[in-house]
Amino acid sequence: MLKRAIGQTSWQASAVALGIMRMANLEVTKAEKAVQTAMEAGINFIDSADMYGNGQSEVVFGEVLKRGSVKREELFIQSKGGIVPGQRFDFSKEHLLASVDGILQRMGIEYLDSYLLHRPDPLMEPDEIAETFDILQTSGKVRHFGVSNFHPEQYKLVQEAVHQKLVINQLQFSIMHTGMVDAGLHVNMLDSRSIDHDGGILEFSRRKGVTIQAWSPFQYGFFEGVFIDNEQFPELNMCMQTLAEKYNVTKNAIATAWILRHPAQMQVILGTMNPERIADSAAGSEITLTKQEWYDVYFAAGNDLP
Repeated sequence: MLKRAIGQTSWQASAVALGIMRMANLEVTKAEKAVQTAMEAGINFIDSADMYGNGQSEVVFGEVLKRGSVKREELFIQSKGGIVPGQRFDFSKEHLLASVDGILQRMGIEYLDSYLLHRPDPLMEPDEIAETFDILQTSGKVRHFGVSNFHPEQYKLVQEAVHQKLVINQLQFSIMHTGMVDAGLHVNMLDSRSIDHDGGILEFSRRKGVTIQAWSPFQYGFFEGVFIDNEQFPELNMCMQTLAEKYNVTKNAIATAWILRHPAQMQVILGTMNPERIADSAAGSEITLTKQEWYDVYFAAGNDLP
């Protein structure tokens, strides 16, 4: 498994992480199998959020840890907070402190390796966030901090207030969700792909040494479905199959390798709980696509150059 430095730190973790959003409805034995498979594939990074399954995903994961076959000290565990039921946001000190305490209690652990602000709150008070982060760090409950789905100005607004380096920004990115790349390619054009919806977040993250964690790596649209083996995308799947045969892996591995090939040094967050798919996808970390193969996949997904 390829390792990546997280942010501008000495923290090294697997380039592929396991997201546990879909763990809420699993029996503990099946959840344990998913985590064990991930670890056997070299994955040592777990991603969660306090809202996943209304907290039940973290309860199930905590039960997995209690069984003892998976050791907490062998894992980097991350969670996110700030979203409350009804799709509202709350970055107040009271809510964030309660969020972390709830996460730790549900998982049965003493600290998080990283805690992210889960989507930007337009009512966020940077000084209050700074006070909260200091409390969480001083208490030993959180070791690293980051954000999720923030554009550069939102990132800077928080970073300029807090004393800790924000080392992560979790963003949607995949072969079929390439807006961050498209805008950079279509500079000075008038077509729809030239519209920068993200404030140059890709280049900003590279300059600042922020690790982008790519979520929904096999999805198209916003949770509309997977593009792998989807008849709506025949050219893409044909291209991926050709590469899969060349490298003796699956198309899931090629989709993973495509993201990891980008020089931004991203992490890929897997959302599946299927052990076979976890292993297949993780194998992509062992493949380095050529630059032309990367472009072949990009074009097969329906993209173009100006």
